[in-house]
Amino acid sequence: MTGFGTLTYTGIHELRGPLAVLGGVTGVGWDEFATLRLPSGEVRHGLVLAVDRDLAVVQVLEGTAGMEPTGTTVTFAGEPLHVGVGPGWLGRTCNGRGDPIDDGPPVLGERRVAVNGAPLNPVWREPPADPVLTGVSAIDVLTTLVRGQKLPIFSHAGLPHLTLATQIARQSSAGGAPFCVVFAGMGLTHTDADAVRDALDERAAAGELTLLLNTADDPVIERMLTPRLALTVAEDLAFTGGRHVLVVMTDMTSYAEAVREVSASRGEIPGRRAYPGYLYSDLASLYERCGRIRGRPGSVTVLPVLTLPAGDITHPVPDLTGYITEGQIVLSPDLHTAGVYPPVDGLSSLSRLMRHGAGPGRTRDDHLDLAAQVLAALSRARRVAEVADLVGPSGLNSTDRRYLEFARAYREILVSQRPDERRDLGDSLDRAWRAVGVLPRRELTLLPEAMLDAKGPPA
Repeated sequence: MTGFGTLTYTGIHELRGPLAVLGGVTGVGWDEFATLRLPSGEVRHGLVLAVDRDLAVVQVLEGTAGMEPTGTTVTFAGEPLHVGVGPGWLGRTCNGRGDPIDDGPPVLGERRVAVNGAPLNPVWREPPADPVLTGVSAIDVLTTLVRGQKLPIFSHAGLPHLTLATQIARQSSAGGAPFCVVFAGMGLTHTDADAVRDALDERAAAGELTLLLNTADDPVIERMLTPRLALTVAEDLAFTGGRHVLVVMTDMTSYAEAVREVSASRGEIPGRRAYPGYLYSDLASLYERCGRIRGRPGSVTVLPVLTLPAGDITHPVPDLTGYITEGQIVLSPDLHTAGVYPPVDGLSSLSRLMRHGAGPGRTRDDHLDLAAQVLAALSRARRVAEVADLVGPSGLNSTDRRYLEFARAYREILVSQRPDERRDLGDSLDRAWRAVGVLPRRELTLLPEAMLDAKGPPA
């Protein structure tokens, strides 16, 4: 039977893992939302993965366990999945498809929008500007995150990237402007999901957080839905609600693996390392939903976190992510082994839009010059350390030994901080001055003389 905008079919041709195959179907399109009603009265939900002549393949979000092919009715909505959006999402904890797991009522939105988003006219975009302060010194000083930017964190398995992502979500701010966080966890263990909920409980209670948690045993199609739902909620909070929104998405490698698995279930021809050929455009459809819109006060900033399979930065997921995003924050196994948290590799990290969010009128007048000097000194210190490994510290001159002392001060004074420690930007910049103050003044060639007179070491 048919209804306005909907098509309903009774009976399923075949159940194939999480897939339900329907025959004799007409008028159904790809990515269409479906509702499945079992003979017991239970309701499940699905998305159309493929349509071939009169066959439709539906991925069941809740899985097909306990389903019987006969007696199940499938109703197609005639449109992709829509979700209600509005400030009611703030303070809520939901699973990856938006169903509450915080013992609260369903989230009711003021209006319905498609989770895949709507194209934005590029002419309406404003360049990213002004900082999002994370409270993490290594990021705020050296790779400043800018409102409207997309800046990924590249990590290795076993490094504390989830701890860092949670810390950033807990303590970030926009310098007093209206601000909130949407946290999308994908493929998490139940232990990690519980740890994230506990760590972010205070921000959720303050009504400044939306938490979407997809665990490793949830259906893979839900994992593909989670970041889209997070960005849909964030766009409304930003461009309708006027807030600056930080979207933290972890782990994008788990998301990409879900894309690969669904692609294989569709029977698509695999590309590089068995990922589908459209992985680049799929990732871009997520990352490019950040930004600012002319005439609107809010912004969406995206911080995706991804692990490098086998530590390979040329793997398709980090490789394609690097093409789309505006820099990267790289975590170092060597710093982690040395007991440094967060193990941010300053020389491998980069924020290409940092000059749009830091410096005079935005953070502090000395910020950009000081960051450049720290990185230059860090590069020299790394070369000196390599020489010291060959000839020993006694073979170094006094200036080179000061650079080794700077490397130690950089790690201990500037980078190292507790996972529960939030530093304001002034404190972080003062720590950077203390680190470079270990060096002779003649070595601080990137800092203006007036600035050195005010804050630097004596001549």
